[in-house]
Amino acid sequence: MIRLALTIATKDLRAELRSRTALVTALAFAALVLVLFEFARDPTRLTAALLAPSAVWITGTFAATLTLGRAFSTEQDHHAMDGLLLAPVPREAIFIGKWLGALAFALAIDVLIVPLAVLFFNLRMTAEALAGIALVLVLAKVGFTAVGTVFSALVAKLRSKELLLPLLVLPFLVPPLIGGVQATARLLDGQPLSDVSGWLRLLLAYDLVFVVGGLLVFPRLLDE
Repeated sequence: MIRLALTIATKDLRAELRSRTALVTALAFAALVLVLFEFARDPTRLTAALLAPSAVWITGTFAATLTLGRAFSTEQDHHAMDGLLLAPVPREAIFIGKWLGALAFALAIDVLIVPLAVLFFNLRMTAEALAGIALVLVLAKVGFTAVGTVFSALVAKLRSKELLLPLLVLPFLVPPLIGGVQATARLLDGQPLSDVSGWLRLLLAYDLVFVVGGLLVFPRLLDE
């Protein structure tokens, strides 16, 4: 099943890398939002170090949301979903493959957003802080993309899926956003990774709940 899931994820990544539509749109959106955050900030009232965690997480999360709608749009547009469902592939493998593809794109966006934030906000980041922030980003995006994959399949056949998907996903962004912002702020302040262990456990619990929930719900969702 893992081999089949990796095949589906590789197919999605190749298709997106050929068009580059979702990735370029998300990166342009992220860069624009970071610039707006920086120019809207009053340096006398709010330091860059205090604003940077919120800016990074809001920008990265909403930029990743733009790519979630692409998870099933290609199959629906070219009527390939029926062939995928008729193939001898477990439904769980389809979910894992789509989820891994969405996770790869979300992390790729983060890899580009963090250096931009360091540049725009003139942040001083140690190697330990960078490693901790990378861990927090991965933990947050694992659960977030699992939720997004489920809802992307749910609204794939609707005409207004571009509007409905963000509305459905937004309530589930609260735990990773709060945990990510709090942990990132403490790491940028120079605190060790052990001081944010509570937030890491929250993100890990979030991942377990929604990844397992996605595996359980997704097959029935496709069949209906």
